[in-house]
Amino acid sequence: MAQTEKTGAANGRLRAAYLGSAATGLALVAMGFGATNAYAQDKDAAKKADTKTMQIEEVVVTGSLIRNPNLVRTAPVSVVSKDDMTFKQTNVAEEILRDIPGMVPSIGAQVNNGNGGFSFVNLRGLGSNRNVTLLDGNRVAPSELGGRVDLNNIPIALIDRIDVLTGGASTTYGADAISGVVNFVTKKHFTGVQVDANYGTSFKGDGTTKRVELTMGSDLADGKGNIVLSVGYQKSDPVYQGDRDYGAYALDSYDGSRAGSGLGSYNSRFGNVNPTGTDNGNLVLGGVQPDRTFAAAYTPFNFNPLNVYQTPFQRYNIYTAGTYQITDKIEMYARGMFSKNTVNTLIAPSGSFGDTVQVSLSNPYLSTAQRNAFCAFDTDPTAGSYVPLYTQAECDAAATATSASDPNFRSVTTQLRRRDVEGGPRVSDFGATYFDVEVGLRGDIDESMHWDVMASYGASEQTQVQKGYWLKSRFRKSLMSGPNGCFDQSDGCIPVDFFGPTGSITPEQNAYLLGGESNITTRFDMGQVKGSLSGETGFTMPWAENAVNFAIGGEYRKYTGSQASDLLSQSGDLGGAGGASPNISGGYSVIEGMMELNAPIVENADFAKSLTLEAGLRYSSYKVDADSSPKYQTTTWKLGLNWTPVDDVTFRGTFARAVRAPNIAELFTPQITQLTNLATDPCASLDDSGNPTGNIPTGVVRDVCIAQGAPAGAIGFIPQPAAGQANFTGGGNLNLKPETSNSWTLGMILQPSVVPNLTVTVDYYNIKIDQAITTPAPGDALAACFDNPDPTSAACLAIVRSPIDGSLSGDEAVVKGLPLALSNAGNLHTDGIDFTVNYSHDIGDVHWNSTLTGNWTHRSTFQAVTGVSVNRECVGLYSANCASIQPKISWNFRNTFSLEKFDVSVLWRHIGKETYEDFANGTDQLFEGQLQDLGYANFNKIKAYDYFDLSVRYNVTENVSVTANVLNVFNRRPPIVGFYTGTTAFNSGNTFPSTYDAIGRRFGLNAKVTF
Repeated sequence: MAQTEKTGAANGRLRAAYLGSAATGLALVAMGFGATNAYAQDKDAAKKADTKTMQIEEVVVTGSLIRNPNLVRTAPVSVVSKDDMTFKQTNVAEEILRDIPGMVPSIGAQVNNGNGGFSFVNLRGLGSNRNVTLLDGNRVAPSELGGRVDLNNIPIALIDRIDVLTGGASTTYGADAISGVVNFVTKKHFTGVQVDANYGTSFKGDGTTKRVELTMGSDLADGKGNIVLSVGYQKSDPVYQGDRDYGAYALDSYDGSRAGSGLGSYNSRFGNVNPTGTDNGNLVLGGVQPDRTFAAAYTPFNFNPLNVYQTPFQRYNIYTAGTYQITDKIEMYARGMFSKNTVNTLIAPSGSFGDTVQVSLSNPYLSTAQRNAFCAFDTDPTAGSYVPLYTQAECDAAATATSASDPNFRSVTTQLRRRDVEGGPRVSDFGATYFDVEVGLRGDIDESMHWDVMASYGASEQTQVQKGYWLKSRFRKSLMSGPNGCFDQSDGCIPVDFFGPTGSITPEQNAYLLGGESNITTRFDMGQVKGSLSGETGFTMPWAENAVNFAIGGEYRKYTGSQASDLLSQSGDLGGAGGASPNISGGYSVIEGMMELNAPIVENADFAKSLTLEAGLRYSSYKVDADSSPKYQTTTWKLGLNWTPVDDVTFRGTFARAVRAPNIAELFTPQITQLTNLATDPCASLDDSGNPTGNIPTGVVRDVCIAQGAPAGAIGFIPQPAAGQANFTGGGNLNLKPETSNSWTLGMILQPSVVPNLTVTVDYYNIKIDQAITTPAPGDALAACFDNPDPTSAACLAIVRSPIDGSLSGDEAVVKGLPLALSNAGNLHTDGIDFTVNYSHDIGDVHWNSTLTGNWTHRSTFQAVTGVSVNRECVGLYSANCASIQPKISWNFRNTFSLEKFDVSVLWRHIGKETYEDFANGTDQLFEGQLQDLGYANFNKIKAYDYFDLSVRYNVTENVSVTANVLNVFNRRPPIVGFYTGTTAFNSGNTFPSTYDAIGRRFGLNAKVTF
């Protein structure tokens, strides 16, 4: 205890120092500009009035190191404008990005089970760890060990636009930009005071959101500099799944039954001991026997009402930035941001979900009938003759044993499946602090040559406090008890009635089982230094008028990350926590050199108004901080061509070689057993209602199940994974190398002179990732064995089952489950077409602006082991293997009508149809039929969905505007597919709430006042 308290004190001092450094960093940014201003004013007083002030232009061009904004770019960039953000009234950047066609929802606020308190972006569905988040063209510090940036920290009030560049961008921005970058571009040279206030609520009055931001900016020293400060507060209230009729009950994806409604009750054949009212609440003896029923009924627990469609969130943020012109050719700039976020997640109560336990037959809560049932268990049901576990005399005597050393002591080894329905939910409070500080100098050597040098440091610290969990050690100790109480009473142990119906566990008993709070602290630091020189080479191609432009530069980045878990979190003792949370520590550094060229080849010729070549090269050297000191080098490059034969048409194309280095989590996470999503086990013969499926394993499949650890007597009665989750074993791998990607685009820009104000773009993209750092999907691990079952094969023997009931659920110390090892053996491939149509026209006094942005995804395949695993297609398909929804086609169509002080904008969002993966390939089918209160449902298909949003903006005065909006105007309900169809992080509340609106019609009001 003393050691724990000492460690806690040290951690407290560390957090205090950390927070102090964040606040100090922001203060230095602001004070530095304040001091410069004072000095400048004193100096200016002595100057003549005609002092020359040079204007150094800051240029942010996404996708290039070359600053010249007039140069033609070859790579397509999607832009989210400030108006789009205002009309949407979204408080978190992730919710803006997920609606862009072609983007795939990542972890966000709509799912709380699997949400670690962060929000990420996932470009093209290639993984949220394969893109880079930028602020004004520079990296900001990641927020977790996977190297991803938490979008909750982005200051929405100061964002002027969002640029999204997909495809390999490693040449420009380094590793991780394998699927592209998202660049948040802030307002420049802001002056005055601006107050933004947002308020939103659902049609039911829940899920209230609030955001208030105050922004102040001022020029310094007669326009030589500018400083801006923005402070904000944001809060989102929960929307509980139980408050929507389609989320009130957890629906079984296979039979449509409602958990906890009485419709899913069944007589168990698993040696249950009075589990009525609990979720999988039973005790299971090894070698389950047919026709042995210890309980009359079983009602699955309904966990939906305790889950949410909108996670509670609270944020305080500060952002400051400034520039100051030191001389007529040198400018200093700096930026700092700090945020403190609180995210509260809660899930259904804790318990024991198949943990191996030993039960004393003198346990005071065992009835005589239950004790006799245990004793009469057939020790070898396959032997042909009945041999009970204990004789009746031994069984009767065992009831009197007062200790494990008592001669009459007898026990049984079994599984405990009992949820803490008498207690409250499991709660995780995530508290995160984040800061990132950047300083730099930039200047002009002459009119065509520019330089830029910057350094930044950022850090994130998140502490997760977990509450409401039973301790496995305590329920195991409680089960070993007799007439005089627990055999071991060292920690105040008392016997607990696990054998009775709902309500049998008293508050006193529950208080003993609960282990208090556990803490996990994750910290990530990134420091970087980079410099670049760009400008004109002075060389002009013979058929061109403008010179060739170039950029060269160098960069150094250092990443350090750690996860510090208290002893309770490390122990794996938390019931229902999904495994232990080990300590993790590691880091790596990279040194890079890069160059770019933008060369006008032909200009104003008969066959080409413009023909421009773009090229880039980056060399990177990585060093991993480990005893073996892994090192590797990578080279990335790009080529692009832009051809405008006539003024109305431009053709563009790019080819890029990109890389992604393994991140800290992929390198340094220890091997542990955790939970993954799996609804169907080839060895299981009972469905989730305890009924035989008819797929009782026989022949070689039966032999494989036994070779994996299933008792022979359990064959025919192995249950499906508990709650659709199976154990798996995996972790990091220090032998990982960078993955590589080839991506290319080919597109056209059409601006016909016969139709003024019309622009049409069409771009084909193709991204293929080789040597991908991946883990197999659960279906891949099973297919590797059961597609060609062999009880002696490595693929089959790598799966480890429960020695009690043969399932893939249970005690992670015993049931290792599926082998999901991390390796460079995978590949991913996606291609499709992006298209946009922009048109504006005046209709009398009304200005009409129309924008159609769409995506057609041809394919998005994932193969965990190249040439061996299934090359799984996920476009238009949903399952536990495909994670988030990626439709075949999607579009946004916004029409805005402006008249004097009014703007009326309508957005039409279209999401293409989806099909359950196994139903599409003819191997499995989900529920189809009538549901009580919900009507007819077919869980195998999701029809195309259309949402309409309406926004009205009124400019009251030049300085005051009010915007009101209605999202999901027609209150379209989400598709219902049950809770087994996808991964826990995306399939929640019987639907996919990150893709489809599970909250319903929402109303928002925004007021903006400037001074």
